[in-house]
Amino acid sequence: MKENPYNKLLSIMKDTSLNNNSPSIQIGKIINPPPEIQVSYNGIILDENDIWISDYLLAGYKREAKGHINSGTQNRSGGSGDAEFASHNHDIDNNYTDTIIYTDTLKIGDAVCIMPMIDSDDNSNQTYIILDRIVRANAFG
Repeated sequence: MKENPYNKLLSIMKDTSLNNNSPSIQIGKIINPPPEIQVSYNGIILDENDIWISDYLLAGYKREAKGHINSGTQNRSGGSGDAEFASHNHDIDNNYTDTIIYTDTLKIGDAVCIMPMIDSDDNSNQTYIILDRIVRANAFG
């Protein structure tokens, strides 16, 4: 019996599609935190040579917020009865800058979401991106 050419074409299309799908996101566990990071993933141990990591997960990551506050305090009275202590408030009209520098990082046992990828330098090395630290939704009970 002769092979159906349409089945063969569909099979080729299916294989091509599967080979070109984006890799799925996986879960790993931190064995050793940065800078000598090690992550247990899918039965193997990844180290700093295998991993790209989001910079905000590292100690020393700096984040700034800037803005303007335009408000006022609540009316308050002094209580002595003197005029200078009568009910009053204070206007607030200030620019602000707030800087946060992270002092901690991933900890042993933390779950992280990992996305496998092919290294763009030579398109042959398997590398992994640590996208974020994650927790179970029911962890906050």
